[in-house]
Amino acid sequence: MKILITGGAGFIGSAVVRHIIDNTSDSVINLDKLTYAGNLESLTSVENNKRYCFEKVDICNRAELDRVFKAYQPDAVMHLAAESHVDRSITGPAEFIQTNIVGTYNLLEAAREYWNGLDDNAQQAFRFHHI
Repeated sequence: MKILITGGAGFIGSAVVRHIIDNTSDSVINLDKLTYAGNLESLTSVENNKRYCFEKVDICNRAELDRVFKAYQPDAVMHLAAESHVDRSITGPAEFIQTNIVGTYNLLEAAREYWNGLDDNAQQAFRFHHI
């Protein structure tokens, strides 16, 4: 299975990526904008694994999302990218709206368009998880 994970360089996302690579035979495509919360150093143990790849992508960039879906053709999406630090939401609420609402919408639309192009069996098997 190929799993597209957004926010995979964050605290929780990187743990999920490491778990999948270390404990399954699945592949991971890690999408992360690498903001203040992203840290690729937490993924050094998997960075050279042939089942892992990293794409520096902002989920607000629909064209990049479409490119990634087309290039990697994932079987599942785990959406973990989010602005979540409360203090930052007070000083910069626009970024929260952009990522958490607009970015999530873009990701859902890209996934829907990708899903619409799949055959019936692939559509039945495709999964989208938002945490």
